[in-house]
Amino acid sequence: MTTSEMSELRRTIGQLRQCVGALRARYGEAPGVRRLVNDVERLDIDAGELDQTPPVPAQHTPQDRANVVVVPDTPYDPALWQGADDEGVGGYQRHQR
Repeated sequence: MTTSEMSELRRTIGQLRQCVGALRARYGEAPGVRRLVNDVERLDIDAGELDQTPPVPAQHTPQDRANVVVVPDTPYDPALWQGADDEGVGGYQRHQR
């Protein structure tokens, strides 16, 4: 995460903490409020861990683009399927009556 992303995350968690504090003042220690308080604490812990974690290198490189096989959207030539079984509808009938 960049510094600005982490700052935005911390700011948002702070706003969420204030909102949950207002809910706590209104609803007391209701189970839902306790869970929200726990969730905000968990977010804060996770953000701290994430801030200490080195970023993952990019997954795709320009070389990966060279290996991409483009499959056209145009219909295939029906001759490709000549004599093939279509298992989805019971198979190709090879014998005639």
